[in-house]
This record gives sequence, structure tokens and C-alpha cells, in this order.
Amino acid sequence: MPQRFRFLLITGFCLIGQAATALTIVRLGGEDLPKPELATPYEFVQLSWAEVEEKRHGLNELVVADGGFIEPLQLDPTVNLVPTLEENGGQLLALTWIGWGPANGRDMAMFDGDPTTAFLGDGDWGGDYGVIQQKSIIVDFGGRFLLERIRIYPRDRFLTDRFIERFRIGISDGDPLKEGSREFTRGWRGQFYDFELPYNIFENTEAVMDLSLPTVPVQRLLFDAPENTKGIWEVAELEIYGNGFAPFSSYVSNVIDLGAPASLGHLTWEGQLDEGAGVDLSMRSGLDDDPNTYWRATFRGGERTRYDERGRPLVLASYNKLARGEQDGITHDTENWAFWGSAYDFAAKQGAMVGDGPQRFVQVRADFTSTKEASSRIEYVQFAVSIPPVARQAVAEIAPLAAAAGVITPFTYKLKPDVAREDLGFDSITIDTPTRAASIDAVRISDAPVEFEVIALEDESFTVQIPRIDAQRTEELIEVDFHAEIFKFGTVFSGRIFDSQRPAEVPQSITPGNADALEDSDRLSVDLMRLGGQTINGLTLTPRVFSPNGDGINDAVRIEYDLLNLEGAVPVRAELYDLSGQSLGVVVEEAAASGRFATQWNGRDASGNTMAPGLYILRLSVDADKGEDVRQAVISLVY
Repeated sequence: MPQRFRFLLITGFCLIGQAATALTIVRLGGEDLPKPELATPYEFVQLSWAEVEEKRHGLNELVVADGGFIEPLQLDPTVNLVPTLEENGGQLLALTWIGWGPANGRDMAMFDGDPTTAFLGDGDWGGDYGVIQQKSIIVDFGGRFLLERIRIYPRDRFLTDRFIERFRIGISDGDPLKEGSREFTRGWRGQFYDFELPYNIFENTEAVMDLSLPTVPVQRLLFDAPENTKGIWEVAELEIYGNGFAPFSSYVSNVIDLGAPASLGHLTWEGQLDEGAGVDLSMRSGLDDDPNTYWRATFRGGERTRYDERGRPLVLASYNKLARGEQDGITHDTENWAFWGSAYDFAAKQGAMVGDGPQRFVQVRADFTSTKEASSRIEYVQFAVSIPPVARQAVAEIAPLAAAAGVITPFTYKLKPDVAREDLGFDSITIDTPTRAASIDAVRISDAPVEFEVIALEDESFTVQIPRIDAQRTEELIEVDFHAEIFKFGTVFSGRIFDSQRPAEVPQSITPGNADALEDSDRLSVDLMRLGGQTINGLTLTPRVFSPNGDGINDAVRIEYDLLNLEGAVPVRAELYDLSGQSLGVVVEEAAASGRFATQWNGRDASGNTMAPGLYILRLSVDADKGEDVRQAVISLVY
């Protein structure tokens, strides 16, 4: 058995026992699927959705985690939810003289599944405190469900006389931002919960109550029986039923230890998404095995510390052992872990992994939203890493830091790699651009021009091949001069380095940072000059006079425009009008982001008929967050 797999079996979470020059593919889920077919040798590691543990920072909230897939929990309308509370992270709470606490003792008779036992509503629940005149129980489901009905009934022999004359049923979605704003509050001595009241009954005469509940997400349900004038009542069983998928559910994988710093590749996945449902799939990476920072209150004013009383750094296990008052919160470890990345486009089935430079630890997250009938499923998530990485680190910055919108501008990309002896090294640099670069002009290493080759020039990136960089040339400044244009404030020129002789290995992402001590930049983002509030930068027509007569000369007009500083894709519409203002048809109707766009009009209307000679108005509109921006231009059609 290879060393890395022996280590996996021992630890249960570390994938690789020692560094080795290899491509490694990690798959989470999809356990019945075959291994990927690749021409190059690689290591394959299979992980299970089901092996999620809190101590390894995993989380499962209302998700069915099978070996082959994960999907939101679906409720069976015939199954009582109360017996499954604990396994779903829920609990039963009862109001006592000292506040809310776990339900126990005689309270449990109404939840034990035995209709021959009962909670007796005689008011004798106070013990040393005497008679209590109301009974309040909260069923906390540990997550939000779509409830369908609640069923309350006494023992069979008391169906005629032990009914509950007065009671309330409350529901709450558990949103802390809504606390204090709901219809009814129930609590004591500083412990309060509030609820909407679908039922507030004063004159009930039914012993068996089967009550429908609103179809809204519910995390807590209140059963509250105030003082009854009728006398003794009882509850043999309080049953709650739901239907449909959990509206909100989350899955976070255990922290995955790759065993050594690695170049991170792309995340790929397979799954299905019903119409009306959603799934936000994201990931993060880090340098140690704990993405959190833990804080302890010292009780010296407002002081708090990251260490225990013996001066040892707090970890999850030691934090959980602190007294409730000592626990002073958990925050993200910004020193060693990236934040969760933006959710991937689920339909794309792939996306670049998040992490500046080599990372050793990876975590995957899926947040599901569902309706009663519609949900989603993830079969597997898979990613590739290279160990050792291309370089220990590669930082870069760009100059200048601002450019005019839509103007071809000279840029210099400054890269400083730190390549250790065991690292792969590289001879190629890929730089992402908002549009196709106008030119790639020069490459310098330590200020000396070197031969280079443009081996790829794409619409949104280019790649140059340079003399090989390894441990013998580590920390030399590499500069790439090129011309490009930008259309958005904060355009990021991200990049990657790789060895062209090892095409199967994973390219390494470049980290923004101080590559050149003489350049005051430290970033890879470029801002717009003279930004203003416009979103349309120019609307040009070529030619302005055209003749669609089929002779091959000026048979169509080219419509070109730049969209600026848009946050994602927004509605864009180009429509033709005659001089009287009558619409003649839509030329463009789509969602578009910042960039340069072009289309053509062939002189025909929406029905395909050739338009008469004359002047026409083209109206271009962009519906952005800041409002609608409009440009107009005149088109002259002749024959």
C-alpha cells in the first residue's frame, strides 16, 4: 500500500503522508463511480459525504449525506418529527421558574410515543414552588422545516373530559433579527422567545386536535397552555408532521489535509437542480488544520484572549471545555485561511479553487434552498492538486494602477517567484485580461530583456513562455509588458504559472503582493480614471450610412459599445425607432457585464422585411443598480 494511503487510514483525514512529485485527484462523494481516466499517472483519493464530524470542522444541517450524493432532507408527511429531533440537532425546552431549560421528567410523557402515558395538566409541576398555572413547551427542530400539522390528544379513556380549554400554538423561523417583533412573547427571567400565533384558542371542547399549520419555514414551535378554568386536562402525545424538503440546509465538509502545500487546480462537480431550487457551492483553503480563532473572556474588564489559563492557544476541543461565561466567540482565522469564495455557477460544473499560492488544507461547502416540491442534489465534488507546488510562493503587482475606460493602455506585470529546490519550477505565465490583449511587447528577468514566445492569446487571457525558472533563479523579478483595455473599476489581472513540460500538473495561482520594491502597488487590480456615473462608454456605428442591397459593400451597419463598471450581468437592450418614435424591432436584448460588445443590423425589421430608405434612431439602454443609462445614435439607410 502506498505511503499516502496508509496515512489516510491512520488519521482518517490526512490524505498524503509525505510529499511526492505527483498529481493527486481528490473526490468527495460519488463513491460508486469509476476513477477518472487520465493519460498521465496520478494518485486518487476517495472521501465520503457521510464522514462529517464537528471536531474536524464539518457540519450537516438537514442534509441527507449518502455515500453517493448529498441533498436536502425531505419530510415524510406520515412520520412524526418529534422523535427525530435530536438526530437533526433539535431539542425540547420547557419553561420553569428559572427560565427555559431542557424538558425532562413528566414533560416527556407527551413525547414518548406511548399513547397510554400522559402529561397531566393539573398544575402540580412547581415542586417546591407550588402550583404553576401554565405549561410552556418549545419544540426546536434544529433547522427550518415546512410543517404541515400538529396533533394533540389525551389517553383514550379520557377523550370525553380531559380536553385543553385554552391553549396557544406559536411558530418562529428562528431568525434572530426578528426577535422582539413577533406577535407573542413567552419567557421568564431574561430568557424570552417570541412567536407568531396561528392558534390562540379560548373555548376549545375537542379532545383530539389535528390542526393545520401555515406553509412557512419554522424552526421553533410553541405549545402554551395558560391557566384553564375547566379543570384537569392532559396530553398523551403531541405529534408534529411536516411535508416537503427542508427550505434551508447546509453541508460543510471536514477540513481535508493534503499532507503538504499544494498548487490548487479547478473544482468540478456533478449534480442536478430542480426549477425553483438553488444550491450555493463554494470552497476555501488554508495553511493549518483549523479555520477558526477561539476567544476566552478573562473577566478583566472587556479583555479577551486567544489562550487558555496555561498560556496554550485555544483550539476547538479546549474552547468547548471552557465554562459558558468564558467562551467569548469564534472568529475566522484571517492569518492562515482564505474566506469562503463566491458561490460557483452551478450549471458550469467547474470553477477555479480559492487560495493565494500553495495551500495544504481545503474545505467544501454547499448551501441548499428548496421549495416543498423542488430541491437539488450534488453527486460529487472533485479537485486536482500538485505536490510539490510549482513554487513556494509567487507574488505579483501591476502598473499603472488606473487607466481610462476602453483605451488601450500599456501595462507591466511584475512577478517575483520563490522556488524551493523540491518545487516543480515553471517556464510559462498566464495573465487574465478583461478582453483580448492588444499586444504582448516584452519580457525582462532581473531587468534584462529575454526571448519569449506567446503560446496562447485568448479573448480573456494570454500565455507567454520564458526561460525556465527554478531554485537557481528564485526571487528574480520577472516583468511582462503588454497593452490591454479595461471597462470596470477594480479590474483584476489574475495569473498562473506552470511548467509546459508537465502539462498534467496543476498551474499555481499568483498572489498579489510586493514584487518590486520600487513599485508602490502590491496589487493586481486596476481602477478606472474619470469614472463618473455612466455605464455606457460610447456608441459607434460603422458605417453611419449603409446600403443593404446585397452587393457585398456596406450591406450592414456594425453597432459597437462599451459597458462600464457593472456588478455582474445586467439587462441591455438596443431598439430601433423611426423618426415618429414608433418601435421597429429589437436588435439586442440580453444580460451583459462590463466589456466591449458588437452586433450588426442588416436593414430589416422584426418580420424580415427590408426597411425603406431614411433615417432611423438606435436607442441603447442599460438597466444597472444605479438606474437606467441611455445612449442614442442615428442610422442612415440608403439604396
